[in-house]
Amino acid sequence: MRVAVIGAGIVGVTTAYELAADGHRVSVFERRSSVAEETSFANAGVVAPGYVTPWAAPGMPTKLLRHLLGSHAPLRLGWPLAPGQLPWLWRWWRACRPAAYAANRTQMFRLARYSQQRLQWLTGALALERESSAGYLVLLRSASELAQARGGLKLLAEMGVNFSLVTPERARQIEPGLNPQTALHAAVHLPDDEVGNCRQFSHLLKAQAQALGADFRFQREVVAIRPGPAPVVLHRSVDAPAQGAVADQASVDAVVVCAAMGSPRLLAPLGLRLPLLPVYGYSLTAPLRHFDHPTDTGPRSGVMDERYKVAISRLGARVRVAGSAEIGGRPEAHNPQALATLYKVLDDWYPGCAQQAKVQAWKGARPMLPDGPPVVGASGKPGLWLNLGHGSSGWALACGSARLLADQIAGRPTAIDDEGLRLTRLHRRQA
Repeated sequence: MRVAVIGAGIVGVTTAYELAADGHRVSVFERRSSVAEETSFANAGVVAPGYVTPWAAPGMPTKLLRHLLGSHAPLRLGWPLAPGQLPWLWRWWRACRPAAYAANRTQMFRLARYSQQRLQWLTGALALERESSAGYLVLLRSASELAQARGGLKLLAEMGVNFSLVTPERARQIEPGLNPQTALHAAVHLPDDEVGNCRQFSHLLKAQAQALGADFRFQREVVAIRPGPAPVVLHRSVDAPAQGAVADQASVDAVVVCAAMGSPRLLAPLGLRLPLLPVYGYSLTAPLRHFDHPTDTGPRSGVMDERYKVAISRLGARVRVAGSAEIGGRPEAHNPQALATLYKVLDDWYPGCAQQAKVQAWKGARPMLPDGPPVVGASGKPGLWLNLGHGSSGWALACGSARLLADQIAGRPTAIDDEGLRLTRLHRRQA
């Protein structure tokens, strides 16, 4: 089959590879000049299936209201409102009900665990030399935070996640660079999880897809899709004038939309109005001050500050601190309070570890659906498939989503149940 993939973030690249590995003739259309240039560019890099959970959870609406008053809040509302933000928040609030949350979390964990296995298989089978480090440590600053975490730990045990609740002393053995002056009550250690460089992996897998014949067409903007027995993708150069330029046409056998927040513009004219909302995240990346030296005080792998929902990850000779969830606002406007929280958490746990004069600040739009899981599968339109809406978990879910979609297109049985990932679930829950 001739398959067009729209979007070359981590989800689009993994999708292109899996389809090319199945023998399809794949063309990838990407408006940027390379892969992983937007949401996949500088994320936290965490692959921890047990902590891939819906943002729509019991108690979250109350937490959101409470966080609005905090200077270091993990959740923020920006201005102006995003299009469709109020209806999205309404659907999100409904998805916070315990039964909906339980079903969505189960589905996301199932996909995340499968995706982790697929990532590890690809790394080994393709001999990919990528930046990664094993282990993940969730830091609990106080007894109240541990008490609040008990329910989540019980769920981890029920799901069969390998973890241990450790003392502050043991946590500092696992992560020797942790600041002894910052209060630490306990920590959750997940030895089977990891942090890795999402952007680097995207480039490595792109090369593998190209070796299988995939054609990556950069700086090409898709302006429309015509579904049907022989779908057509209309595309043009990003340098072409907005009005009057004649679009090129690519006739294929199937189209897969992996365009993140570019997807609604393409799907709405087809009658597919997905409730996708950009929820912005921030990160800071800087070289370690004493890389690979006895005085290296940076993280060994990845840690999560549970109070502020901020992750600190080691990526080779660099450290990345990432977090915040900002609804609304402009993509180019960096919230100084959000960045201040990242600096604070890094300084709390690893003071002086980074060359802050060389910090790279980043803000990215996470394409989130109100209930949590992505949509992976048929669109209901002939020849049109969807792989989108992964939110803040694109890196953790991409490899599994791509393999799942390739199996769906081939008509093969899927490795995991995909019922909760189908587009029809959004229609049912809206009714």
